[in-house]
Amino acid sequence: MNLTPANLLRTLAVLALIVGWAVLAHRGSAGDANPDLSAALATAPFIAIAVMLLWRAGHPLWIIGGGIAVFLLLVWAWPLLRQNIALLYYVQHLGTNLALATLFGRTLFGGREALVSQFARFAHGGSISPLKARYTRQVTIAWTLFFLSTATLSTLLFWLAPPAAWSVFANLLTIPLLVLMFAGEHLARQRLLPPAERSSIADTIRGYRAGMQARNQAAPRNP
Repeated sequence: MNLTPANLLRTLAVLALIVGWAVLAHRGSAGDANPDLSAALATAPFIAIAVMLLWRAGHPLWIIGGGIAVFLLLVWAWPLLRQNIALLYYVQHLGTNLALATLFGRTLFGGREALVSQFARFAHGGSISPLKARYTRQVTIAWTLFFLSTATLSTLLFWLAPPAAWSVFANLLTIPLLVLMFAGEHLARQRLLPPAERSSIADTIRGYRAGMQARNQAAPRNP
C-alpha cells in the first residue's frame, strides 16, 4: 500500500471521523449533548442498514413504501429515542461485537478454514504452511474471544455501572483496545513465527480485502 498524499489525507480524514464520532457518542450517552443531535447520530447506523435492505429489495414500491414507513416510525418513536441515547449506542456496540465474534467464530467449526487463515492464504498466493495455518487458527480464536469478552463487559457495565462509566469503555476505549489487540498479535507473530512465515501489514490488508471480496462473491451462491 503506497503512502501517497491522497492516501494520507484519506486516512487522516477517516481517523478524524472515528474520533469525532466516539467523542459525540460518549457525550450523548453520558447526557452531556443535545438530545436531538445525539438521537440522530445514534439512529444513523440503523437507518443506513434499513436503507441498504430496502435498496436491495430492488422494487420501487418497496423502496418508497419502506422509506415512508421508516420515516413515520422515527417520527413516532423520536420522543422515546431521545430519552434513551445510551441504550441506542449500547445496542450498536453489543450488536457489532457479537456480529464480529460470529464472523470469526463460525469458521472454527464444521471443518471450515479459520477466517484469519483464509486471509493469510489469499495474501500468499493461495497456500500457507501447516505452521502458519495453526497460528492463524489460534489468532482467529483470540479475536473471537476478544469480541465476546468486549460484548460481555459492555453488557455488565451498561446494566451495573453509571452510564458515563459504560460510555467511556464502549465509546472511548473500543478503538484503543482494538489497536492494542493488533499490536499484541503483531508481537506474538514476531515471537512465534520464523521470519519467512511472518506477514507484513500490507500482506494482512491485502489478504483481508481479497478474503472479504471472495466471501461477498460466494454469498449469493451460498445463502
